[in-house]
Amino acid sequence: MIPIPIVVCVMGGWCAVYLTDTLIKTSTSVRHRYETWLSSNGLTLSPFHVRWQTGLFNRLFARCASLNPHFLHVWFSVGMVFGVVAMFGSVVLLSRTLHQTLKQMTSEAPEGSHEQVLQVVVPGVNLPVSQLAYFFIAILVSGVIHEFGHGVAALREQVRLNGFGIFVFVVYPGAFVDLFTTHLNLISPIQQLRIFCAGVWHNFMLCVAALCFLLLLPLLLFPFYYTGAGAFVTDVVEGSPSSGPRGLFVGDLVTSLEDCAVRGVDDWHSCIRQLSQQPQTGYCAKSSNLHISWAAGRAYKRLDGTMECCSNNSLTDLCFSYHSNQEGRMYACLPARKTMESSRTCKTNADCQLPGEGVGAAPSLCMVPSLENQTRLIRVRHPPQQDMLFVGYPSHLQYSVSLTNFVPRLGFLHLDLPVLLETFCKYLVSLSGALAVVNAVPCFALDGQWMLTSFLEAALGRLVPERSSRELLGFCILLGGSALLAANVALGLWMVTAR
Repeated sequence: MIPIPIVVCVMGGWCAVYLTDTLIKTSTSVRHRYETWLSSNGLTLSPFHVRWQTGLFNRLFARCASLNPHFLHVWFSVGMVFGVVAMFGSVVLLSRTLHQTLKQMTSEAPEGSHEQVLQVVVPGVNLPVSQLAYFFIAILVSGVIHEFGHGVAALREQVRLNGFGIFVFVVYPGAFVDLFTTHLNLISPIQQLRIFCAGVWHNFMLCVAALCFLLLLPLLLFPFYYTGAGAFVTDVVEGSPSSGPRGLFVGDLVTSLEDCAVRGVDDWHSCIRQLSQQPQTGYCAKSSNLHISWAAGRAYKRLDGTMECCSNNSLTDLCFSYHSNQEGRMYACLPARKTMESSRTCKTNADCQLPGEGVGAAPSLCMVPSLENQTRLIRVRHPPQQDMLFVGYPSHLQYSVSLTNFVPRLGFLHLDLPVLLETFCKYLVSLSGALAVVNAVPCFALDGQWMLTSFLEAALGRLVPERSSRELLGFCILLGGSALLAANVALGLWMVTAR
């Protein structure tokens, strides 16, 4: 379900705006001045929609359209080819996404949602509130670049640009260009196709540029930040298992989880996933450290069937199991930190036997923590501080700490700058790419409608002389594309909000 506070804020805000607009327009004393002010500033208000249009940027568009005519002709011609390919490719992608969504709906435990290329995004549901600024700015930037492509391409083809504008629909921002329709209808279908494909082409190139910037970010920030040394802690959730006097702190550098080396954030997630899927790691300890009173008659079963041998009040001791050749599996309540300190990890007793160990020396045993199902004891190394010992579900460790690959070389450098740039680039890649795909769909009211119409005119103008036949074919394709997109959006929303 969509969080009620978000719905109330959005609905309340729009109701207040629309009510104020209505009250002012009903007032005879200020109505004329108010409407004149709206018109002079290019503002239009309607329920859940506000739009601003201006001609201030027309000169900028014209200047860009006059730069290197040959290059721009090749640029938009390549964009035209890309747009046609994207139009057909988007249908294939949406069909595959719809098939995956239907498959998840019929399964009891949908596990493949992360594999989908396209997903419906609802702020406050599957988009964290803390990420809303990235999301809306990335949408606005993607929309502006999209419409910039249309505007420059139109001026290149001698189509007049009336103005450029920005709008907000419910909570989603966007942009648009107003083209002179008469000029647009007079040019050839190929010229029209260059204009209509320019938007998705520019979104694709913005996606590529953001991806390149993301990949080159370590190199660009190298004079100020270095990478590859570990995962740098930028935030710890207060009250989480990772906080506390012997927990993690902002500025710590995590270098390993048990024997799994951590060189960056990806390694952090990979190591946690690996430790959660594998059996609990054991630790080598001398058998001489075990007292008889610890081993016998103290163990009892928990409700989940696992064994416990320590007092519930103990905050430092843990129950360990080990295998004795004489008595089989035994249990001992041991101080966790002392047992694990400077200990090698193991799976069996054989892993603890050193080649040079004397015959009379006390043998080392593999002590495996006896914990509840799915929980783990994980040793987190973050030198020079003492190792953090985490007991609990690995996912709690994973999401209670915010990390980055970038370690500042100087103390005054901001810890969040690389994270900000990295996160914004990721949103720009995903949202600009999604905007290119969705706008290329042959669907009513999207760029795909005009791309399809121009494509059919250019490709079938001679093969199908009757204009009505081409229009009928285009209508059928648009109907199918609209139904496909609507099904993806509707089922995607249901999957996000209902589950």
